[in-house]
Amino acid sequence: MSSQVRGGTRWKRFALVMVPSIAATAAVGVGLAQGALAASFSVSGQDFKVSADKLDGDDLLQYGSVAKGKGLDGKDAAHPVTISGFRHAEITNMCQSLVTPIPGLGNITMQLRTGNKGKPAVADNIYLDVAELDTDATFSDLDIGVAVGAAKDDTHPTAPQAGTVANGSLFSQRAKKAVLTNVRQKAWATTAGTFTLPDLKLRLLSGDQPCYQDEK
Repeated sequence: MSSQVRGGTRWKRFALVMVPSIAATAAVGVGLAQGALAASFSVSGQDFKVSADKLDGDDLLQYGSVAKGKGLDGKDAAHPVTISGFRHAEITNMCQSLVTPIPGLGNITMQLRTGNKGKPAVADNIYLDVAELDTDATFSDLDIGVAVGAAKDDTHPTAPQAGTVANGSLFSQRAKKAVLTNVRQKAWATTAGTFTLPDLKLRLLSGDQPCYQDEK
């Protein structure tokens, strides 16, 4: 079974990314409102951008949660996210950027690039806390509406990220294969068991130079 979807996740319209179901979106929203979903760790007050030509992932598990931490003002903050977990992922031409205002210097952009010389970045047991995603996606062996607490079984090895699920009956979806192309993503956190970054280049750039510009 294959599915192709293009879309994004935003504050006023929180939804599971790439889920073609209004009922599923409503279920996740109710879970968030009732505080049924938990964060895995305290996140910083800044999100970051990631772009890639292609993400080829195995054993996808996707569900809603909340990334909790501190805002730049020092106050408690909570961000609705879609957690996307992969048993194994290969990422081609990956860019990660973070723009930080520095007093007296203006904006400084930290930009990381990898996987762009014929050898992709490779991650095992990776989880992405995604706030927005624009991509073209193809899924194989897709199951929509799986209880997140029962998503891992003999046919699907990816379990929910530890500490992110308070109610195992809530909605999730899973797929044996997910191929995302032309990826544009904002995220609050990424964790991985291992993450191999070939030809890694990290640069500090003057001004606002993210991996991609937001659509107007």
